[in-house]
Amino acid sequence: MSGLSVRAAEECRYDAVALGEVMLRLDPGEQRIRTARNLTVWEGGGEYNVARGLSRVFGLRSAAITALVDDEVGHLIEGLMLAGGVDTSLIRWVPSDGVGRSARNGLNFTERGFGVRGAKGVSDRGHTAVSQLAPGDLDFDHLFGSLGVRWLHTGGIYAALSEQSSRTVIAAIQAAKRHGTVVSYDLNYRPSLWKSIGGMARAQEVNREVAKWVDVMIGNEEDFIASLGFDVEGVDEGMTMLPVDAYAAMIDKVASSYPNLKVIATTLRAVHSASDNDWSALAWSVDEGLVQAADRRNLEILDRVGGGDSFASGLIYGLLAGDGLQSAVELGAAHGALAMTTPGDTSMATRDEVHKLARGGSARVER
Repeated sequence: MSGLSVRAAEECRYDAVALGEVMLRLDPGEQRIRTARNLTVWEGGGEYNVARGLSRVFGLRSAAITALVDDEVGHLIEGLMLAGGVDTSLIRWVPSDGVGRSARNGLNFTERGFGVRGAKGVSDRGHTAVSQLAPGDLDFDHLFGSLGVRWLHTGGIYAALSEQSSRTVIAAIQAAKRHGTVVSYDLNYRPSLWKSIGGMARAQEVNREVAKWVDVMIGNEEDFIASLGFDVEGVDEGMTMLPVDAYAAMIDKVASSYPNLKVIATTLRAVHSASDNDWSALAWSVDEGLVQAADRRNLEILDRVGGGDSFASGLIYGLLAGDGLQSAVELGAAHGALAMTTPGDTSMATRDEVHKLARGGSARVER
């Protein structure tokens, strides 16, 4: 019903595969990064979080295409991925040189924010193993053809890691398309990542090329402005939610410019404080037009990092299930909302909880 043609599950080893960096997140809990004395470790990454949600929350067969240095930190990340139910057989292991001169594993220090103090992330991800992953390092035709993958998800975070990573994104997407795999892409614009390789101009050059091959495009209004160069009136860094008509006009422009897109989705967020957000989502498809998820006002936030990724995994789960665009966007918005009530990049929700909230369920205690 969304206009997507999805391969049958029985002919594919994987329901979904994500291409991107998996970092070690170091979380100071209620402290600031600068005052922390103890740090909790999680795994996380914009693209990986989607595969992890599809596996652990929704029970699908997922894997991550990534690269890690073969050292203790790399295997710590691997263990966290395995605990998340994500197949790690597609990891490319890079030998350690002992000090990380040639390749490193990425670290991400993230504090959650509260009230008037916003969340803050400090990445340490230069020269990571996955940023050096080249198109020829993996046999994409074997993966998408011989093994079979129903859905590939990747995004603008991985594409921005290096000049090489953007080429790897395009090679993977083109191989996926050759073998009938649906491709989704989350624009996820991060100015700090593009800064040293050409800034916004380079981001738009890369993402406009990628967009030609994508089936499902995901991003918020700032992503569409910075990554693809579309104008959206009234944007003020997410402090207030724009009228739905403004988002609809933006989606119309994107759909007209890229007729290959079958689905376009955007989260809607207004930030009253770090711990009080309005939250909703819109999705458009060729067959069903524009639909909106439930509008959740004054949603209480514990940790907003990963909310958009959990939206993406819920949306993808719904589209793979073939239940229609309205159902898919409700599942995505509900999953994103639940993910922001727990710490860490990844979701701790269950599939039943997501379905219950998507149907309008309450937070009443269950005994």
